[in-house]
Amino acid sequence: MTADKLKQYIGLFGGLLGAVLLFLQTLGISFVWFTDDSINAFTEVLVKAVPFVLVAYGVYKNSYIITEKAKEQENKLKEKGLK
Repeated sequence: MTADKLKQYIGLFGGLLGAVLLFLQTLGISFVWFTDDSINAFTEVLVKAVPFVLVAYGVYKNSYIITEKAKEQENKLKEKGLK
């Protein structure tokens, strides 16, 4: 899944939250914390957090010092001259 597609899904989720907000307002139900500003802030947090999580996962997967299996793999690569 590309970053652009992920942003589209986050935007879709924000739009869905906006539709829920409008629906609740037509019923006369309102929450102090559930506003357009809180929805926008939440979607912005998601847009900023998702790339961070993807990068952190990439760093974790490419690190050879975290797990024993990764240390063994690194040693085998060094023995074969591939690293």
